[in-house]
Amino acid sequence: MLSFSRFRPLFLALACTPCFSVVAATHPGQAALVKEVARDTGKSPQALNALLDQAKVQQGILDAISRPAEAKPWSAYRPIFLTDKRIDDGVAFYREHRALLERIGRQYGVAPQYIVAIIGVETFYGRVTGKYKVLDALVTLGFHYPKRATYFRQQLKTLLELPDSHLGGPVDTLTGSYAGAQGWGQFMPDSIRDYAVDEDGDGRIDLANSLPDILASVANYFAKHGWVAGGPVAARAQADGAAKALGDWTPKPQWPLEQLEAWGYAPVQRLDPGESSSLLTLDGANGPEHWFTFNNFYVITRYNRSPMYAMAVDQLAQAIKDGVGGADSADRMQ
Repeated sequence: MLSFSRFRPLFLALACTPCFSVVAATHPGQAALVKEVARDTGKSPQALNALLDQAKVQQGILDAISRPAEAKPWSAYRPIFLTDKRIDDGVAFYREHRALLERIGRQYGVAPQYIVAIIGVETFYGRVTGKYKVLDALVTLGFHYPKRATYFRQQLKTLLELPDSHLGGPVDTLTGSYAGAQGWGQFMPDSIRDYAVDEDGDGRIDLANSLPDILASVANYFAKHGWVAGGPVAARAQADGAAKALGDWTPKPQWPLEQLEAWGYAPVQRLDPGESSSLLTLDGANGPEHWFTFNNFYVITRYNRSPMYAMAVDQLAQAIKDGVGGADSADRMQ
């Protein structure tokens, strides 16, 4: 007679194997992702599954991504970011952290007002960094949002592969935007991996709590994408009655400015006629607005592809620069 106790361990192992598979498959595609991350990093599949099993699909995230602010016309989009308070707070932030900002600006070749404007547009200078768990956001969009699942799955994979030293805390405690962006500059995991820097030298990249890391990471992002120190960003154009229709705007500059002038678009300020540019038309509050956009404008669109986003950053940066200059002049008069 066979003894059941002799085979009991094997029986239990076989009986429980399907149980583990069911638990691991909390989200469609989870098993394949865990296999890839474990293979590439050596991390425990059990630990990765336990982490992903905690993630909750959030309907609010799916709702938010379906109505981005960039869907608004420029006439409605601009007032969101070009408010007196956002400008005044940007000026105050610049003045408070001027030494750090200008040192980082020199180091990376990026005008400080643009670093400030990015965090002003993204998170109101660190005040609104997002309420969603990053893990929930990336799992929701990577596994449950087919329209952009490929992109967000890659971001989730990168998040799981990042070393602890590149994150502001344990993965399951991180919060951010509905898209899974983190910190004052709203970096996605790929951007943390490729562009975030440990500027304060403490051995950790913390985009939520270390101001040097935050500011230098934004500057490094711009520098690595080809920001030209002192180069133009955008300039208003005036179209004459016979101006040539140019079709859809392209982010990367494609014509010398003098060619656009020949086609009926005149600059309203002095510019290098050989500067490579594109022509952007926006729906302004008083009708169409025509803008020359240059290499540095293109760099801002690498941070966010929307031309309205890039224009808001540019105009906020200019307002902050003007405000800092005006405030400094007032101080000198006292």
